[in-house]
Amino acid sequence: MRFSSRGQVDPFIVMDVMEAARAAEAAGRHIIHMEVGQPSTPAPAGARAALAAALENDALGYTVALGLPALREGIAALYGGWYGVELDPARVVVTSGSSGAFLLAFSALFEAGDKVALGEPGYPSYRQILRAMSVEPVGIPTRPENRYQPVPDEISEDVQGLIVASPGNPSGTMLGKPELSALMGTAQARGISFISDEIYHGLHYEHRAVSALEVSDQAYVINSFSKYFSMTGWRVGWMVVPEDHVRTIERLAQNMFICPPHASQIAALAALDCIDELEANRAVYAENRRLMLEGLPKAGFDKIAPPDGAFYVYADVSELTQDSRAFAQQILEEAGVAVTPGLDFDPHRGAQSLRFSYARQTADIVEGLARLQAFMAKHG
Repeated sequence: MRFSSRGQVDPFIVMDVMEAARAAEAAGRHIIHMEVGQPSTPAPAGARAALAAALENDALGYTVALGLPALREGIAALYGGWYGVELDPARVVVTSGSSGAFLLAFSALFEAGDKVALGEPGYPSYRQILRAMSVEPVGIPTRPENRYQPVPDEISEDVQGLIVASPGNPSGTMLGKPELSALMGTAQARGISFISDEIYHGLHYEHRAVSALEVSDQAYVINSFSKYFSMTGWRVGWMVVPEDHVRTIERLAQNMFICPPHASQIAALAALDCIDELEANRAVYAENRRLMLEGLPKAGFDKIAPPDGAFYVYADVSELTQDSRAFAQQILEEAGVAVTPGLDFDPHRGAQSLRFSYARQTADIVEGLARLQAFMAKHG
């Protein structure tokens, strides 16, 4: 049986790193995980309790395609509290993780053969989902002096879409409101569909992240309960779309997914009321970030753009290697620390970079940094 050409997407390399780390652990080694882009904490206690209660009293069948009305209302209220934006819940679409949101967004906005611009380094699944939908990703080679974020004059004239992420993965850097406004203004002037990936909002350490909805309603804004709300495996996300796009998205969602997982929606609704627990998690990440920014340069990883949010540090290792995948494998084998090669995030320059995640508990970060410093001292 034949394969479609559009189905031949690149692998997600970090998943290969995770498997190598798992195999090392199965062989009896203690591995420090700096590769995984997920919290080590569980879903908030209130979310777990709400689902336990629902399991006793509710069949948890299909919901409406756009998600539980109460959850859509809760998400809309979040925008008022976080950003001072008054948002109609009718514009909120609950999705099967942010991945489901990207599938819906790309289906609604782009034709086969369209071109969509995105910053490199950036989240690799943007490229692969676009390719699987016969849409061409157009990489923007962002620069350290722009903190790995695109700027308007780097957007080519022939694209139909633009994806930005703030805080970004793998860099953790954010766009200020003037920079975000400039990108959105350029997109609107050229008739370019604008998608704002805001999945790491809530995870900031100095200034809060700015939502695209603070600038304009003419954007698709995508978020998730995975990162700040510590619910990666629950697969529940959301997006906010312009009012005149809601029915198109609803029809697509009905046919693609029927609805997001009902059980996960119950937990997500309760998670909105667990902010104290989630802020305690953020305080751990803040301390981990401090340790990383102090400890990585001591190990020799000093070419970094300090992250504003998320839980990553992206390091230029061009003076240490021209093969980040082999370098990451060597670090895993010799130091017992799993890190992600930059090839996942930048197919052109990623062989000269590594991503370090600090999403684990602080004791793991301390141990991981000690191991990295010892490894680099040995090979320096």
